[in-house]
Amino acid sequence: MNVKRIVSAVAGLAVGIGVLVAIAPQASAATNWQMPFPCGQTWTGQTRGPNDANPHKPLAAIDFSRANAQGDVVVASAAGKVSKVRNEGNTSYGRWIEIDHGSGWTTRYAHLSVQSVSVGQSVTQGQKIGNVGSTGGSTGPHLHFEQLKNGTPQRVVMNGSQALYYGSKSYKSNNCGGGGATNPYTPEEACGAGYKVIDGANVTGARVSLLYNASNGYNCVVAIKTTKIGTASDVGAFLEVQGAARTTDRDEYGYYAGPVKKKAPGKCVKWGGMVGSSSYTSGFEHCA
Repeated sequence: MNVKRIVSAVAGLAVGIGVLVAIAPQASAATNWQMPFPCGQTWTGQTRGPNDANPHKPLAAIDFSRANAQGDVVVASAAGKVSKVRNEGNTSYGRWIEIDHGSGWTTRYAHLSVQSVSVGQSVTQGQKIGNVGSTGGSTGPHLHFEQLKNGTPQRVVMNGSQALYYGSKSYKSNNCGGGGATNPYTPEEACGAGYKVIDGANVTGARVSLLYNASNGYNCVVAIKTTKIGTASDVGAFLEVQGAARTTDRDEYGYYAGPVKKKAPGKCVKWGGMVGSSSYTSGFEHCA
């Protein structure tokens, strides 16, 4: 993605007798931090205060979760340089990443299942850096997210607004980047590690793919946009196990709809997707 680093600049010029004085720009990554998820996705953010039975550590951190979050893509909240890629094993943050945004600002992304960047690497806002997991001291798949100033956690700000403290709230990502002619995400990245494409179909504006993970028995459907990339627009994906209700993920997304994941032991699945009035629906197939 061609996303420029977000910088707020304050410049002043003073003219004296034969003298020109320039005040250097002051960078602040905090001015346009976005959610650490692709454009259009909705996640529940939870913060827990000191009076909660299980207060958050640190209190300013926020936990993001949603259904079937394991393996979902995590992106950079703002442009910067990767300063830490750590693995604490089964304790603390587990697999985590820190990004340096300049002027003392950093962000942390913890409990990851996959880390996709290395120390010293420059990243753009919205660039994939890893996948949601449940490593370390986590009790379920989610992303632990922090914004820090000079190493001290601050209350999280996204798209110019402070997150709710303390409680739970749904947030929709505006981390839409600058788009481009090519979608930066593949079906495998959207579904997560271990998923392989087993079928696909085109609709006007997207490629719909059915994937399967042999290690856990889950099917996954995603609709990867081929037009209006990086701009939130209508796109959807669905998956239906024979004899059960259909699950559809449809909204205005910047890059893809889904992933929709389901197990179908001994059963057939129907899958498909849509962009506006253009749609594809398979028959019941790929019977396990």
